[in-house]
Amino acid sequence: MSNRLDGSVALVTGASSGIGEATALALAHEGAAVALVARRKDRLEKLAVQIKAAGGRALVLEADVTVREQAEDAVKRTVAELGRLDTVINNAGVMLLGPALDAPVEEWERMVDLNVQGLLYVTHAALPHLLQAAESGERRVADLINVSSVAGRVARSGSGVYNLTKFGVTAFSESLRQELTRRHVRVASVEPGAVETELADHLRPEIKEQAMKRFADMERLKSEDVADAVLYIVTRPRHVAINELLIRPTEQEG
Repeated sequence: MSNRLDGSVALVTGASSGIGEATALALAHEGAAVALVARRKDRLEKLAVQIKAAGGRALVLEADVTVREQAEDAVKRTVAELGRLDTVINNAGVMLLGPALDAPVEEWERMVDLNVQGLLYVTHAALPHLLQAAESGERRVADLINVSSVAGRVARSGSGVYNLTKFGVTAFSESLRQELTRRHVRVASVEPGAVETELADHLRPEIKEQAMKRFADMERLKSEDVADAVLYIVTRPRHVAINELLIRPTEQEG
């Protein structure tokens, strides 16, 4: 590990399970105080207990980031209660697959609201604090990591709107990277392939059955694998920026 995160503060959205939970644990293990953001407060509290038992600091923030005021308040409270903001992990997301014909429009709206709009709300609120951390913090660098997906690179039948949201996250990340990189706010897009998480649990039953068949014989990534990739990015020396990281199971071809 190149640089520990002692004295820094990280905010993780979607921290109640999966990649967000694993990433929060990994960041805390390397010394960061972690603001845990999600709607399921009970899960966040259990995670906070785990982090504190290991000697770390954690702040539970029950929030729905699709509501602009709640996203902004989560950032504001993080800075007020933990003192600063060095790292943001925009992880909260939802994947609702299925044919476009006769698809429930509400599913499309949910994906756009969370995968895109929620990410934008958190990012907009966090940027001034990240710039301040990069200018005056001990590490003199800050990180914004947007969790996209292999679906942000490869479009497939039946996942058009999910592809749309993740292609958008990747594009936004690259534009923001160009805007901020010389000010030492590093922007990265992490693009996992198939991961064992709760993501598929939100699918309609008939769609979930089809999706599970596709991955039935595949050893999928664990959340900890993606968290390890995130940790690699944020612990690079100040002059090193990992812009994009695609991580797939060895058995996933596309």
